Amino acid sequence: MSEHYDSLETRDPAERETALLAALPAQIAHAQKNAPGFSRILAGIDPKGVSTREALARLPVTRKSDLAELQKQEPPLGGLNATPLNKLAKIFVSPGPVYEPQGTSANWWRSARTLFAAGFRSGDLVINTFAYHFTPAGSMFESGALALGCTVVPTGIGQTEMQVSTIADLRISGFIGTPSFLKLIVEKADELKTDISCLKKAAVGGEYLPPALRKAMGGRGIRVMQSYGTADLGLLAYESALPGGSVTEGMILDEELVLEIVRPGTGDTVVPGEVGEVVITSFNPDYPLIRFGTGDLSAVLPGASPCGRTNVRIKGWMGRADQTTKVRGMFVTPKQLHEIVRRHPEITKARLVVAGETGNDSMTLRCESANAGDALKTALIASIRDVTKLRGDVEFVSAGSLPNDGKVIDDTRKYQ
Repeated sequence: MSEHYDSLETRDPAERETALLAALPAQIAHAQKNAPGFSRILAGIDPKGVSTREALARLPVTRKSDLAELQKQEPPLGGLNATPLNKLAKIFVSPGPVYEPQGTSANWWRSARTLFAAGFRSGDLVINTFAYHFTPAGSMFESGALALGCTVVPTGIGQTEMQVSTIADLRISGFIGTPSFLKLIVEKADELKTDISCLKKAAVGGEYLPPALRKAMGGRGIRVMQSYGTADLGLLAYESALPGGSVTEGMILDEELVLEIVRPGTGDTVVPGEVGEVVITSFNPDYPLIRFGTGDLSAVLPGASPCGRTNVRIKGWMGRADQTTKVRGMFVTPKQLHEIVRRHPEITKARLVVAGETGNDSMTLRCESANAGDALKTALIASIRDVTKLRGDVEFVSAGSLPNDGKVIDDTRKYQ
């Protein structure tokens, strides 16, 4: 039995990079021609010139936080869909509301790859406990399981007693859902004294997977593997394991995506290993998201995975990039911080620390700079006031002392 979903996973990294970049111009041209929203966003861009990462990085970032407004302006999908509404399979509704499409092709969300890495195979009987109503998680993983040849029992969330009896009666071997719901089902089985030892593998996502939970499930013979995805893009990255079962470090990027990590509030790529916002360019023909800012933080891990897959690895989900906060009744955004730093090239790294109590807030811009001095401090204070319309202080710190966590705004205030 193959340890990999397909031969794409073990390609030479240079071959993969060449193939992805060669496909970029056609995808950008497709988006410009068929998605009215991207026709506006990418106006004046020559697709033929976007065949390198440097050229891609010059395109504007469209962020997840922009979707609600874009969709209000051009209902229902902001003009970002290249396939007409009446040719799509489904429309989902996430809180906001934000509407997300699903096309008609098999494995549209590309979730089969993560399920395969988690040990799911043709003929497996699996229980899918992700929600099937409004949001896409249930359909997202069902499509991948069906593409693998699994038989899916679509239970959705809730009704733990019925979940337990279904697993026991049907001798289900695979679980799909959140890690916390897996824990509830196992605990309910213990309470009911029901044997669910048939359950051997779990593909989880949607929330943090505590190491203690993975270990506890492993002790019961259930190997738990997680993935990272979004309702807009589908699968982004997934965990893998060695033949002995041990889970490798980080998550492996899906084969059909171009990943960039950018400084929050900007479109500027960071150096490898630095934490920043996950920005994805997708080759999906129905919903061709170009430089789509997920709003999630992550970082690239060095080296290749020992499982044999050669694609880039990321650390997984590390928090939210949108660190917008309110100070003395005014919003302060990562984009404003970028503008302040842009005005002063002497600054190599900066973080705005917001402290105090509500109504008595203070802002201090902590900066790393080789040219720290009174003149630069005075200029920075003036820029803070000009950009944010608020008063702020400046503190110079030693090079490398600011944490590598993707934060550009650190709100330390305590809220009761």
